[in-house]
Amino acid sequence: MSRTLALPDGRSLEVHELGDPDGFPILFHHGTPGSGTLYERWETPGVRLVGYDRAGYGGSTRNPGRVVADVVSDVHALADTLGFERFATWGLSGGGPHSLACAALCDERLVAAASLAGVGPYDAEGLDWLAGMGEGNQQEFALVLQGEEQLRPAIEHERAGLLAISAAELREEMAPHLSPTDAGALTGSLAAYFHGNMQHGLAAGADGWIDDDLAIAKPWGFELGSIERPVLVLQGGDDLMVPPAHGEWLAANVPGNVSRIDDAHGHLTLVEHLIPEVHEWLLSHT
Repeated sequence: MSRTLALPDGRSLEVHELGDPDGFPILFHHGTPGSGTLYERWETPGVRLVGYDRAGYGGSTRNPGRVVADVVSDVHALADTLGFERFATWGLSGGGPHSLACAALCDERLVAAASLAGVGPYDAEGLDWLAGMGEGNQQEFALVLQGEEQLRPAIEHERAGLLAISAAELREEMAPHLSPTDAGALTGSLAAYFHGNMQHGLAAGADGWIDDDLAIAKPWGFELGSIERPVLVLQGGDDLMVPPAHGEWLAANVPGNVSRIDDAHGHLTLVEHLIPEVHEWLLSHT
């Protein structure tokens, strides 16, 4: 089920739901690029899983110049409209910082958060941000640091390539970003999910992707040290999109977190196999 919500500032937010409508709400922050569409394998008993298209993706209005922390006002508006009395949240990859922003800044309704293969802050002391990333990410973030004018043509070109391919061709298109573990997994239903997820997110344009990249590379607008809620940090050991050093850095710098660096997984395999486990961890804090 999908719907469009009106935000107080006049923008709109597209929302997607899966699972028990009377279950405990868990909010999903999608990766970069992507959208809030949900994978059937994530359905978990007792969970009302809600995804949303971040500003500039899918059916959600752009919020130019946004920082990571700006997601919190959108999440509060979503929680108000959908009637969340309490909820939990998790974010994947580029959604990881947005989940951590919620952990730091959301009101008392949020009970716990998780970051899955999430990046650390670009300027973080003790983190070599690009080390171990695949060639695709290395090239992309070299342009991010030069600003939107230099970044946009490359992202528009990559967007066009992603929109032109089938699910069966996704693995080849994403080869510069994939570890052996992820390349082996990106077939069948997982490839179909990510293909559809990105097609939806990028159909209207590249603004969400561009704004995500710029937001991730500048100050996030909150301090990780201010987090007081339970946080799970989950990271695959064979990940070229977000290398394990990011998960290790977050594990060392997010107060009171529970962390797991799993060498059996890459980036994409986390979402193929471990989401019900993440949901159970989040539910344990309700």
